[in-house]
Amino acid sequence: MSLEFTHVTLGQRVLFGSGRAAEHLASEVARLGARRVMVIASIAETRIAENVARHVEVTLHYSDISAHVPVEKAEKARAAATNHDIDLLVSVGGGSTTGLAKAIALTSALPIIAIPTTYAGSEATNVWGLTEGARKTTGVDDLVLPATVIYDASLTLSLPVGLSIASGLNGIAHCIDSMWAPRVDPINAALGAEGIRAFSRGLPLIKQDPSDLEGREMALYGAYLSAVAFASAGSGLHHKICHVLGGTWDMPHAETHATVLPYVLAFNAPEAPEAVARIASAFGTNDAGEGLRLLRETLDAPRALQDFGFKAEYIPETVEIILPAIPESNPRKATRGNLAALLAAACAGDDPRILSDDRSET
Repeated sequence: MSLEFTHVTLGQRVLFGSGRAAEHLASEVARLGARRVMVIASIAETRIAENVARHVEVTLHYSDISAHVPVEKAEKARAAATNHDIDLLVSVGGGSTTGLAKAIALTSALPIIAIPTTYAGSEATNVWGLTEGARKTTGVDDLVLPATVIYDASLTLSLPVGLSIASGLNGIAHCIDSMWAPRVDPINAALGAEGIRAFSRGLPLIKQDPSDLEGREMALYGAYLSAVAFASAGSGLHHKICHVLGGTWDMPHAETHATVLPYVLAFNAPEAPEAVARIASAFGTNDAGEGLRLLRETLDAPRALQDFGFKAEYIPETVEIILPAIPESNPRKATRGNLAALLAAACAGDDPRILSDDRSET
């Protein structure tokens, strides 16, 4: 069988090393010749951000951050950057923080240095997202791709175990979605598989000993791999579902992804044997769903969307919003009936295997 595909690898500088974030940031600011730096970090991570930027002259510390990047928050941050004549954005935090930096870069073309403190992976993609009127809009633009990513596992030590697990499972969702996303190819599939292996090793170590840097380094490594795979392959069924859940119902990002993941895997598995075999191998099991189930049990992962505010009565409206966004390339055809069944199972925390057995396409 011949091998033929088109692959794009995004150009980005990555600096990885525990305890070296401040050193790396100072060197990158100097390399980029920046003079007016805006450091973006939530109030909760102000101390971390100040410590990381201790060798840098900061023009503006900015902390008005919200999940899912509301448009009004983006416009306020853009105005602040303009008013202070900023020439470099530094984001220190999770996906919401990186997302706000991207929103500024989208209209200003300012470079970003991203310093993640979770495993969201946004720092390694050219994908942006904004929420307005309970609807989340996403797009792709190289302007929002951070010029440099600085990974320092010691900065994740303050991330609680529960959120570490949810964030890591979000990373695994990037990996799995990349196996059947619109631009899937052998390279991003390989990156996704290695990402699953890294998370499968790192997350149990974090659960066992939250102060052990080895697990957190593996999770950050997995986060980068997962994001690079996702950026190349594009957004698949899982992310289309979760973007609607987050943007429409204001659900927590990491926990929502962690909860929905096994249901999407079970839904697509019967129609994607090659992808499922690769996923199973990455988990070190004979069955992809079983591998994910065992990992989730070890981690005591989030189980039901209803635990985070989603209600069964929301399902019909959610289905109508999701359906037009699902890629034609998804292995299994999504319909109102089977998509509603997926959401109902995820809402209640039912066994995901019921979706593999249900072949109704009504």
